Amino acid sequence: MMQLFSITEQDNELIKLAHEVLDKNFDDVKWNHTVGSAVRCVDGSIFLGVNCDGVHGSCAEYISIGAAITAGQREFDTIVAVSRGGHNSILPPCGNCRQMLFEYSPDVKVIVNDADGNIVKVTVRDLLPFAYIHLNG
Repeated sequence: MMQLFSITEQDNELIKLAHEVLDKNFDDVKWNHTVGSAVRCVDGSIFLGVNCDGVHGSCAEYISIGAAITAGQREFDTIVAVSRGGHNSILPPCGNCRQMLFEYSPDVKVIVNDADGNIVKVTVRDLLPFAYIHLNG
């Protein structure tokens, strides 16, 4: 059964920061930077990213997680992705991002909209039932 987590002030700040990084980098000419992401690590540090579109583009979630990893972080608490427009601009992670998040941090919480459009948090496990798990050996 899916567990829903309440949105906290820290989560609202994460959403705000994701919007700010998108506003700072939004590209309405080539549409290369149209999604912003913010990830909060377990220690409270926050890393930002925007998508980098192209033949083999990368989602904003990959960029923010990559920035955190580059800085030495390995434990992630909550992540969000946003766009411009829409009801509240929260975007769910794509399938590739769900798998990446599951592999790096299977208990990371993801801010999404529920079926009624309310902002909620769920674990990436709940977003990716029957996830592919690498078998070593």
